[in-house]
Amino acid sequence: MRQPLPTVLLRETPAESGRSFGIPADLMVKARGRLGKFVLFQAALFAAVAIVVRFFAVDLEAPPGFRDTVSFLHLVAIAAHGVFYWVTRSPRFGHVTVLNLGLLYEVLLCLTITVADQWINHLRVGFFMDMTFASLIIVVYPLIVPTPPWRTFFSSLAAAATIPGGLVILGSIGMHGTADDYLIACITGVITVAVAVFGSVVIHGIHRAVEEARQLGSYRLEKRLGHGGMGEVWQARHELLARPAAIKLVRPELIGARGGEDVSRILGRFEREAQATAMMRSPHTIALYDFGIEDGTFYYVMELLDGLDLDSLIRNHGPVPAERAIHLLLQICDSLGEAHESNLIHRDIKPANLYVCRYGRQVDFVKVLDFGLVKPAETEETEPLTREQTVGGTPAFMAPEQVLGDRPVDPRTDIYTVGCVGYWLVTGKLVFEGATAMETMLHHARTPPVPPSQRTELDVSGDLEAILMACLRKDPVERPQSADALATMLADHPAAAAWTPELAKRWWDRHLPQVS
Repeated sequence: MRQPLPTVLLRETPAESGRSFGIPADLMVKARGRLGKFVLFQAALFAAVAIVVRFFAVDLEAPPGFRDTVSFLHLVAIAAHGVFYWVTRSPRFGHVTVLNLGLLYEVLLCLTITVADQWINHLRVGFFMDMTFASLIIVVYPLIVPTPPWRTFFSSLAAAATIPGGLVILGSIGMHGTADDYLIACITGVITVAVAVFGSVVIHGIHRAVEEARQLGSYRLEKRLGHGGMGEVWQARHELLARPAAIKLVRPELIGARGGEDVSRILGRFEREAQATAMMRSPHTIALYDFGIEDGTFYYVMELLDGLDLDSLIRNHGPVPAERAIHLLLQICDSLGEAHESNLIHRDIKPANLYVCRYGRQVDFVKVLDFGLVKPAETEETEPLTREQTVGGTPAFMAPEQVLGDRPVDPRTDIYTVGCVGYWLVTGKLVFEGATAMETMLHHARTPPVPPSQRTELDVSGDLEAILMACLRKDPVERPQSADALATMLADHPAAAAWTPELAKRWWDRHLPQVS
């Protein structure tokens, strides 16, 4: 299985920016990984050559002690490769430092290969080769560790100088070559430098194109964090502030765009809703830094969070106790309460859109995501864009009125989905699980839910079960009528204060320790 670099190696400081080596940061991480593999490959080659020279090169007319000397030198080379491989993997060394050391390694490797190959060949046949493996190293290395052409030129020139330089070193110990040998070595060096620089120009141009494609306004996309039905989420960094952020890219056709007129209409709604979202100040609502449209793609720039969504939380760690579920649901209600006061309905509350994270010094802090896709509450006068064009929401977390489209969507729609989330938290199971998405949606519209206490071995108190079942009523009139009303019911529960900051910190330290 392919082993990733340690997590800490995926981070960078401003001083370790990708620009300081001429390539984007994530490509620099990949180059570092390839360099480590290349070093291991070279170590294996040195070991293979050492075995051949020691035991199988019977035609080698070597002076006494030559094989022992070569074996010792090969062991030294293998040990040096082991040390450098450790450097490529160690978080103590930054990306730029490692890749710059890699350029020095290229030069020393070429010198070692040139001297070793020519030395052994001279002993076997009495003359030098026209070309050694050093030439191949010079040509291939810029493809493994891509650098700007000017840097490739100087590093390749230094490496190519070892081709005639190796002959000079051998001449100093009595293995003299002809004038043609030195001329051919110089010509070979020039050709390899030219090929290496040409390859660098091509590769660097590709990387520049990738970097320009990843430039979105004032942000540079660095690493894709995930993707779904509505688009992709990327880790990004502001060019001037060096502030990390998350950017969600949303393709217009996935939210109902159909032609130029629809794009214009949806862009207007997109802008109004993003502005309204940016005005929300609940600490449990994801902070929206920026938004816009680039090459026909909508994008939202949000704060970058450290944690995991509630879907992953339950799948990886199992259902949570009632007191923790109440703690999490109260924070969701805080975010939705403010949104509803602004006449915004989320419509897609689900575990994957609810992130529990570290937030400053706090842990188990909930952030409600995807507020960039909220819609205004529907009234008789509201233009029903969503009902005309798409079925909004996720089948496993859809209110009956969303499924049937028989009544306006209002804050009570989000209350239903909060009930579905609470059910998931305490049972680890969905309220309804159909064979198809349509079957699941029809269950939400018509089938009475099974009480959560009957679907889990954990203790679900009667009071909490009653609250969740009230949220899951088919008729919105029978549900809690607002997020604030639901929050009051949860806060009055006897277990509401049982999940303390100390318990939360203990859980995080045990299951998700912070990377320093």
